[in-house]
Amino acid sequence: MRKSSKSYRFVSIVIPVYNDAARLIKCLEALSTQTYPHDLFEVIIVDNRSEDDIKSLVSQFDCVKYAFESKPGSYAARNHGLSVARGDIIGFTDSDCVPAPDWIENGAKKLLETNNCGLVAGRINFSFRNPERPTTAELYDSLTFLNQKHYVEIEHYGATANAFTFREVFEKVGLFDADLKSGGDRDWGKRVYTAGYQQVYASNVCITHPARHSVKALKTKVVRVVEGQNATDVSERKLLSAFTDFLKDAKPYLGYARSVLRNGEICSIGYKIGLIRIHIVLRYTRAWKKFQLSFR
Repeated sequence: MRKSSKSYRFVSIVIPVYNDAARLIKCLEALSTQTYPHDLFEVIIVDNRSEDDIKSLVSQFDCVKYAFESKPGSYAARNHGLSVARGDIIGFTDSDCVPAPDWIENGAKKLLETNNCGLVAGRINFSFRNPERPTTAELYDSLTFLNQKHYVEIEHYGATANAFTFREVFEKVGLFDADLKSGGDRDWGKRVYTAGYQQVYASNVCITHPARHSVKALKTKVVRVVEGQNATDVSERKLLSAFTDFLKDAKPYLGYARSVLRNGEICSIGYKIGLIRIHIVLRYTRAWKKFQLSFR
């Protein structure tokens, strides 16, 4: 039976993309089977100067619009997507994510039923290249990053890999900082929180994201995050802060090692040792990058 559209609001899903055509197809296939009424949502793909033929790919799907943003950066692309979006409700995900069939329905519902809601951050699950034997890097990624519940409750933002909001929230707090290459969701989310809107984590608003397969990929992520945080840090004591952070990150961190060794869900001692090694490598990577940036 076709669902009545009377209780639904029009939703615009904004997805920035730079190349990544193969994974974008999987994302769009998942969006084409959503339980939300198909005449009440649109998907806007914002091509951020890809070499792949994204426009031809997009033309294969109904309810999907193609847009182009020449300024490099996913936040510049998201802002352009917002400028052409028709929905009162705006949803965000990424080209490498696969939304659950009820993703839009549950996201819009949670947003509408929460009083004065400015942000719904949904659950981000992880996929592995070999589910039977993930790499240690994949396992570390899945255990450490994109913890939306922590982001909302402790840091007051949500990752744009899985987020819903109202158009009017952007009108109140402004768009993403288009100059940022990382951390724009954090910057924007904190503005939403400061403006007095509620932010909620929704475990039933789910997408699946591929875990990073290698330590090199994890290091690249850490560097990008540190650069994004540095770009939004306007403190005049940045050098002193960086030096303090360097000492904190560089010292042995026994708490993580204890938590891994006591984790009954990780049975392999090889995995446990590998996770501890990766954690140490990433802490030093983070510390050194912060120290380098403090002199710019």
